[in-house]
Amino acid sequence: MGERKRISANRRKEENKSIAFAKLNNVPTSPRKMRLVADMVRGKEVFRALGILKFSNKEAAARLEKLVRSAVANWEEKNERKAEDGELYISTIYVNCATMLKRLRTAPQGRGYRIRKRSNHVTVIVDTINNTKNTEA
Repeated sequence: MGERKRISANRRKEENKSIAFAKLNNVPTSPRKMRLVADMVRGKEVFRALGILKFSNKEAAARLEKLVRSAVANWEEKNERKAEDGELYISTIYVNCATMLKRLRTAPQGRGYRIRKRSNHVTVIVDTINNTKNTEA
């Protein structure tokens, strides 16, 4: 690894030490379906988002709820205190495409139709509401 890449990689690692986040890789759901659920909770307060996800009847909501709980636990571990109601919010959530399994389904007259079984990666970053107000002032 070159010197310039090493410096930028170390800088990125130091920045990640102060951020509380959680990642979920290779979720066997299409990214489009997961983005619908992610859009419901983007920018919301964490405990309100957990309530929305708990009562959503989408399959992706259960996986995302577990991921948000993990991000909150990571924040609690880094700050060495419990999260209070109304303190944390989901600052960033994004869904990226992952690998795609390509399968063939038999079709009439000796043909085969391609089936693409998609998967995705989800990243959730939580932050305190006070932290953003202090940086704006």
